[in-house]
Amino acid sequence: MDYENVSAEDFGKSLRGIGVNILVRNVGREASFLAGAFQAEMFQVSKDFAIAKIGDQVLQLHSDATYHSNPLLDLLPENPPRGAGVEIRLYDVDPDDAYLRAHGMADVTILQEPTDKPHGLREAYILCENGYAWVPSRPL
Repeated sequence: MDYENVSAEDFGKSLRGIGVNILVRNVGREASFLAGAFQAEMFQVSKDFAIAKIGDQVLQLHSDATYHSNPLLDLLPENPPRGAGVEIRLYDVDPDDAYLRAHGMADVTILQEPTDKPHGLREAYILCENGYAWVPSRPL
């Protein structure tokens, strides 16, 4: 799919399976974080919306303004972090590489450096400024 030029209607019609929409305060900053830390391909980045492709996974970033009539908007906390309790797992994304790219980025917190886990994965926990825990992981 041509994510850079697809219309909203055609993009919406193409979505299947489980979708991830991430509500953020600043789409551009979150897009920069995803591109920098996880080498995400970013499409249609504007102040209100972006499409991110990380490996084979596609997700959407939305600004608060785009949720003006969405029932979730009233549930958002006024103070960060927003994403408490949410892990966005990025399978087949090298946690060591992601950690090195994310380490030292502004407004990024490394919750856990790359670690071999007993469930057979090596993973890192990287918290973005919106409070979402991004977990790049690879099989041991």
